[in-house]
Amino acid sequence: MIQKVVSVLLFSFLTTVTLSCTERKDHEMKFTGAQDEVKLITLDPGHFHAALVQKSMYRQIASEVHVYAPQGPEVEDHLGRIEGFNTRTENPTSWKEKVYTGPDFLEKMLTEIPGNVVVLSGNNSKKTEYIKAAVDAGLNVLADKPMCIDQKGFQLLRQAFDSAKKQHLLLYDIMTERFEITNLLQKELINNRDVFGELEKGTPEEPAVVKETVHHLFKLVSGTPLKRPGWYFDTTQQGEGIVDVTTHLVDSAMWVCFPEQIIDYTRDIQMKKARRWPTIITREQFEKVTQLADFPEFLRKKLDDKHMLPCYCNGEMLYTIKGVHTRISDVWNFQAPSGAGDTQYSIIRGTKAHLVVRQGKEQNYRPELYVESAGANADGLGPALKKAVADLQNKYPGVILEQTDTGGTWLVQIPEKRRIGHEAHFAKVTEKYLRCLVEGKLPDWEVPNMIAKYYITTKALELAMP
Repeated sequence: MIQKVVSVLLFSFLTTVTLSCTERKDHEMKFTGAQDEVKLITLDPGHFHAALVQKSMYRQIASEVHVYAPQGPEVEDHLGRIEGFNTRTENPTSWKEKVYTGPDFLEKMLTEIPGNVVVLSGNNSKKTEYIKAAVDAGLNVLADKPMCIDQKGFQLLRQAFDSAKKQHLLLYDIMTERFEITNLLQKELINNRDVFGELEKGTPEEPAVVKETVHHLFKLVSGTPLKRPGWYFDTTQQGEGIVDVTTHLVDSAMWVCFPEQIIDYTRDIQMKKARRWPTIITREQFEKVTQLADFPEFLRKKLDDKHMLPCYCNGEMLYTIKGVHTRISDVWNFQAPSGAGDTQYSIIRGTKAHLVVRQGKEQNYRPELYVESAGANADGLGPALKKAVADLQNKYPGVILEQTDTGGTWLVQIPEKRRIGHEAHFAKVTEKYLRCLVEGKLPDWEVPNMIAKYYITTKALELAMP
């Protein structure tokens, strides 16, 4: 494997050096926002998120998209999803996929380079290598999370960011949760000192910031059962849970609590402890979610004495960020009970109020934002909170406040049109990325904070390992 990686990176370097001046000018173009100037390359799409980038059309993005991938069901599933978007009744897309499949798909892409932005979402064991090779070849990259799954990958990712900086390229990960309405409103209220006060420091026993989620391996996407590849259950390929969805939670904690602040992982982050544990998968469950009749050979050696697979997709970490105690937890069950769904819980403690997101049965499995008085003076919080929500009307019209029966707790009621859903968030991320391409840079805090985020997740894995 190491020899293969070195060969790929060497090939990437030689390709970069020998590109003609005309080619380099094309790939280092200054984006203006003109129609069709962004030309997408989809590389080895093994996850449905790769297709969700194309669930909408964009004026700046040309309709012709080049796909490079190994032959197999994963690229076929990807193309099937794109075809589904093209043929849907409501607001169909018009993508034209030009596909190359073969074992040399990466080398072929680096030789031809038919576009200027690579979209990556798939097998995470290879993703960081793909990122580095694409950036070294002069390509911008829009990558699904996680961009790396261990400390070795973290070091390679840092090199990729260095390469991107030297070439004035944009390397960016898809943080859809920044566009979830409860996270947006949390961020608004945490910056209102009359409502929130100051961010508490918390303790290891009672962190100031807690973010917890429960997800399910078998689920519906766009109304259809999600088919996961067999390698998804191999944590050496997908990554352990502690480095996967936790990426969103770690990002959200920084983005909400320290908006537009640069986080230096060498100074501002102190890792305390972490743990990981498995979800047990039966052969029947594996078949249901992968449509494979049995565990593949690379998973059989991991089966327990009952011929079931312990999949280490659950994790928890505790760390401080600028002295603020933070706990992140992500749990994966196989399937939600009937009528249930994914859940989340988040609390951010301020000196005047706590901002709490709940998404359980009581909330009909939809995230809802509550504001709880941090002290005995609940009546004092009310007027400031009402004014803050009224001031939000220009930005988020229709958001209203309702005091609950507990007296010191308010529910921030969110109009239905603001709940656009996870799949629609991909268009929001893509639109932001397109604006950054035109501006020629990401915000100053984005790259150091991405680096800090992946340091946290990969270091947590290192702490959690026996």
